Amino acid sequence: MTVTSARLLHRVLHTLFPTPCLSCGEALLDNAIPYFCEPCWGTISVLPEPKCPRCHLPFSSASTLTHSPQHLCGRCRQRPPAFTKACTPYAYQGVLKDAISQFKYHGKVRLAKPLAQLMASAWDLPQSIDGIIAVPLHPTRLREREYNQSLLLAERLSHCLGLPVMWNILVRTHPTVPQTTLKRAARLKNLRKSFAVTRPEVVSGKQVLLVDDVYTTGTTINECAKTLRKAGAADVFVETLARMV
Repeated sequence: MTVTSARLLHRVLHTLFPTPCLSCGEALLDNAIPYFCEPCWGTISVLPEPKCPRCHLPFSSASTLTHSPQHLCGRCRQRPPAFTKACTPYAYQGVLKDAISQFKYHGKVRLAKPLAQLMASAWDLPQSIDGIIAVPLHPTRLREREYNQSLLLAERLSHCLGLPVMWNILVRTHPTVPQTTLKRAARLKNLRKSFAVTRPEVVSGKQVLLVDDVYTTGTTINECAKTLRKAGAADVFVETLARMV
C-alpha cells in the first residue's frame, strides 16, 4: 500500500468513524499527529528567550542576558545543579499538557513519536553527547503503568538525533511518593539515594543526555544527575519535553 492510498484509507475510516481531537473535539481526518488536530498541535510553541544558561528557566526580563550572557537564575546561583546544562523548551500547559497527560497516564503511547520530534526540533545542547539515559521508574510503578514514558521518549529521540540509548544503566532503587504531592524540602528527602548506576564503566568519562517528560522543580533530574556524576560521568545534560512555568 502506497503512502497516498494509506492516507486516503485513513481519511475514509475517520469520516465513517470520526475520532474527536482530544483538545478541541473537532473530528480528525488525515492528521499526522494521533489524537490531536493540526490547528491544536500548532499552538505548541517554544518558550521565549532569554533563559537561564544552566537550567533553561525563562527570565522575566528580555534584557537579562544582554550584558552578562552567562548570568544564572537565582536558584542555580544558590544551589548549583549537578547537571551541566538543561534544555526544557516548552511550557507544561495547554495542548502539550493534555498530550503529556494522555501519553503518560492513559496509554496513548503513539504520541511518543510526535512528542520526541518536538524535543528534537528544539535541540539546544552539544553534539558531542555519547548516549541517552531515561529517568527510570521503580519496578512497582512500572508494573502499574506498564511502560516508562521517559524511556519511550528517549527511544524516539535517539532516532531523531542518532544517539544510542544506554539501557538499564540508571535504576530506581526503591519506590517513592510522587514528587508532585510534596513540597520542596520533602521532595529532596523523598528522592535521596533513590537511584543507582548498575555499570559505572559505561558512563565513566562520558557525556550523557538525561531524558524526562516534565521539569517541575528539577529535584528528580538533579538527583539522577548527581548519581551519574558520582559514577564517573563527565557531563550530564538534560532534556525534558516541558517545564512548569
